[in-house]
Amino acid sequence: MIAVDFAAPATEAELEKLAGNLRERNFEVVIVQDGEEARTEVLKRIPDGASVHSGKSKTIEDAGLFEELMENERYDFIRKRTMKMDRATQREEMRKAGAAPDVMLGSVHAVTEAGQLVITSASGSQIGPIASGAGHLILVIGSQKIVPDLDSAFTRINEHVFPYEDARLREQIGVGTKITRTLILERDFMPGRTTIILVREPIGV
Repeated sequence: MIAVDFAAPATEAELEKLAGNLRERNFEVVIVQDGEEARTEVLKRIPDGASVHSGKSKTIEDAGLFEELMENERYDFIRKRTMKMDRATQREEMRKAGAAPDVMLGSVHAVTEAGQLVITSASGSQIGPIASGAGHLILVIGSQKIVPDLDSAFTRINEHVFPYEDARLREQIGVGTKITRTLILERDFMPGRTTIILVREPIGV
């Protein structure tokens, strides 16, 4: 397997080639410079009053989108609602709230040069809306997440992403994470559902 630096940004040629491959797979693609530009492109695509859900994504946090959605009253940010709920008594209500938002916002853990998007999860709560539940899907992807193939994608998850997430959660809540579910988006059946914001500068993990 080819050795890959999982934190290094891609070249412009690599980004353009990936964008073309993603478009062939029915994904809309926009290339931006940094997190600020990514934030602008995302917000342009969320209608006023839309229900918006987001997984716990460092990319989304780094782009300032989590803070924006928590503070902006233009949108119904589902996580803002569920954070106020009691997990012991309102678990079903929380599950249903996040299952079919108007817009699902997130990132991926790796994207292959051919355009396959790889997302892994412990609880799987974001997998459903990403796969089919959400009306529209917006993914913000730092160029450092581009890998040669699926084998490299799983290596990136196991050797680069998992150690970071496990350490972060142990520090925050005293419990680590697990890899229990992995989704591979090969393409969209029809164009129009998924927008991918490729960010030249590394963002997220």
